[in-house]
Amino acid sequence: MAYTAEISRTNPSCFLFLIDQSGSMDDPSGSAESQRKKADGVADAINRLLQNLVIKCAKSEGVRDYYYAGVIGYGSNVGPAFAGALAGKELASISEIAENPARVEERTKKVDDGAGGILDQTVKFPIWFDAVARGGTPMCEALRRAETILSSWVSEHADCFPPIVINITDGESTDGDPSSAAEALRRTASSDGETLLFNVHLSSHGAAPIEFPESETGLPDKYAELLFRMSSLLPAYMQTAARQEGYSVSDGSRGFVFNADMVSVIRFLDIGTRPSNLR
Repeated sequence: MAYTAEISRTNPSCFLFLIDQSGSMDDPSGSAESQRKKADGVADAINRLLQNLVIKCAKSEGVRDYYYAGVIGYGSNVGPAFAGALAGKELASISEIAENPARVEERTKKVDDGAGGILDQTVKFPIWFDAVARGGTPMCEALRRAETILSSWVSEHADCFPPIVINITDGESTDGDPSSAAEALRRTASSDGETLLFNVHLSSHGAAPIEFPESETGLPDKYAELLFRMSSLLPAYMQTAARQEGYSVSDGSRGFVFNADMVSVIRFLDIGTRPSNLR
């Protein structure tokens, strides 16, 4: 499958984020950011990614609808997880997302002062998705919900660049083995290829990060191995993007990251959503 379809306003593509909102996401990450709750880090990563998508699609006349995006949370329930005016929507156009953050917060970031020092700079940070951590981990139901959403999408956009699904979780599915649901989701296809399913595993264990592996060797537990097997191979253009970011990847590398800190997760998400051929 080629993964070369032109992305345009008449032939948009689609991103769907599946976010584990189980009670264990309230725990600290096992990565270098060990004091921060996993749910908070994921929320920031998703909001920054949505902001980056808006920026990438912004032109002089406004935000062009190259993409539709959605966030499905799964914990005490499974369903759309946008906040504010977009609440309840499974997918929204990128221009609608740009126009409807739930709120805009002020955040502080460190910047170079040009003279060898560091300054605190206040920046605007739009929020579309809030951190939630309660309930179990109904991953099977979330994957089936994604399949339903994307089956409808590709039926209406038969020649689109295939949808990309990014599943972020911290462990074991509580409603069964998600393998078959993942396989069914990946089989959802446009004429340009099958849906791409990538997985980010945020373990609470202090194991070293593993990014874009080509085998299960070195993965620390059966949950990481399962998520690796569920993940799609990286298409050629994503391999190129990953190498440009300093990752070591091969034709066998899969879209899977284990125990990365949030900076690495954001880089992973950016590679997974980087436009290759917008028109």
